[in-house]
Amino acid sequence: MRYQAARCAHRLGILLPTHPNPLSLSHPPPFIPRISPSQGAIRAPYRTVMSSADWTAPLRDFSSKDPPVFEPSVEIEEETLPTYQPEKYYPVRQGEVLDDRYQVLAKLGYGVTSTVWLGRDLRDSKYVVLKIYITGQKKNHELEIYNRINAVEVEHPGSDLVRRLFDYFTITGPHSPHVCLVHEPMGISADTLLQKYIPGQTMTLDEMKSCIRQLLIVLDFLHSAAHIVHTDLQLKNLLLPIPDIKTLEDLEEREVNDPSLRKVLKDRTIYLSTVDNPGGSGLPLLSDFGEARFGDVENSDDIMPNMYRAPEVVLKESWDYKIDIWNVAMVAWDIVSPRHMFDGRNADGIFDDRVHLVEMIALMGPPPARFRERYEQGNWKDLAPIPDISLESLGTDIPGENKEGFFRWLRKALQWNAEDRPTATEFLFDEWLMEGLRRPNTEETKS
Repeated sequence: MRYQAARCAHRLGILLPTHPNPLSLSHPPPFIPRISPSQGAIRAPYRTVMSSADWTAPLRDFSSKDPPVFEPSVEIEEETLPTYQPEKYYPVRQGEVLDDRYQVLAKLGYGVTSTVWLGRDLRDSKYVVLKIYITGQKKNHELEIYNRINAVEVEHPGSDLVRRLFDYFTITGPHSPHVCLVHEPMGISADTLLQKYIPGQTMTLDEMKSCIRQLLIVLDFLHSAAHIVHTDLQLKNLLLPIPDIKTLEDLEEREVNDPSLRKVLKDRTIYLSTVDNPGGSGLPLLSDFGEARFGDVENSDDIMPNMYRAPEVVLKESWDYKIDIWNVAMVAWDIVSPRHMFDGRNADGIFDDRVHLVEMIALMGPPPARFRERYEQGNWKDLAPIPDISLESLGTDIPGENKEGFFRWLRKALQWNAEDRPTATEFLFDEWLMEGLRRPNTEETKS
C-alpha cells in the first residue's frame, strides 16, 4: 500500500524522526594508540592501520590515563554468558579505528552474538553505533534483512521509523572474519523509560496510543512493502531518539578522562559497558532485526519471547506476518500494565506451554473447531486447570478512559486463527485507536 509519508503522518498525529546534525569535538593532536607493557597486553598485527587523508575528525587519545582493572580471575560482561567462547569475539580495543574510518569510543553492551560500541565516523564527523558480530556465522542474517529494507522503493512513512543502518564492513580478526554493522546512535529503550522514569511503570491508554500507532505504521511498511516479519516486538527493541548530541559528547569525554573498568588479558581487553544514560525523547524507533524473517517464504522457527508467543508458535506450527499483530497486543498491554498479559509458569516457577495455553483459553475462550482440527495432534492433552481470569480482571488498574474499547481492540489481535487477526493497517485504523485524533480542516487537507 502506497502512502504520502508526511500527509499520512500528519493525519495520525505522528512525529517523523529528525536526525540532529553531528557536531565536531575539540581537536587534540593525532596519536598512535599504545598499550602499556605493564598491562600484559600486546597489539596484534591484524589491527587496522590508523591513518587516512579522508578523515575530517581528529582521533581521541585514550592512552593518557591508567584505567582501573579487574583481577584476571573475575568474569565480567560477555565472559558470564554460558555460551561464551573468547576466540569467537573480536578483541576490540578502545581507541582503535575500524575499516580505516570508525574510531571505537566506549562499550555500550554485549550479547551472545555481538558486542556493541559507541564510535565516531572520522570521515563524516558523526557518532555511530558499531555492532560487531561473533565469528562462525556463514552469513549475517540481520544484514540481509536491512538490505531488503533499504531496497524498498515504495514511499512509506514506516521506512523513517526504523533504526537506520549507515554502513557495514568485515573485520579480519585473529581467528576469522567479523561482520560489523554501523547504526545510528539511539537513546534509552521504551522498557528502560517505563522501568526507571515513569511512576508506577505504566502509561495511560491515551499516552500508549501514539506509540502503538507508530509501531503499526512501521509494521505495515515491513509487512506490505519489505515483506519482513520482525518476530521480536518488545519494549526493549523500541528505542527513543537522542534529543541532544551533547549527551554523546559528554560520554566520550568521560571515557577519555575517566576510563571505564576493564580486565586486561594477554590476547584481549574486556571492557565494562558504560552506564551513562544517553536519554531520549519523542516516539521510539523499531530496532534489532536479528530475529526478523522474510515473510514471503514459509516459516516455522521457534521465535518470540516465551510469554509473547502466538498460539501457532507455542504449538510449533508454521506462522506468518500475523504473529507481529499478536505481538503488538502484548506490547500495548506492557505499556499500560505492570505485569505481562500471560505468565505461563507452572507451580515450580518453570515456563510451561500447557500453562500458557490454558491462560489463552481463559482470556480468549476455547479455540474454534477449525483451529482444533488444524492443531489437534495431542497438543490439548494433560493441560493445566483453566485459571479464573479475564482481560477485565487483569486490567483493573490500567489507567485511562474507555478501557472497554481497549479490551475490544486487543481481542481483534487475540485470535486463535492467525487469519482472523487484522492486518497492521486494519489494526491501526480501529475506531478506538483513532479516538482522540483531531480531524484536519479542509484547508489543511488541501495543502
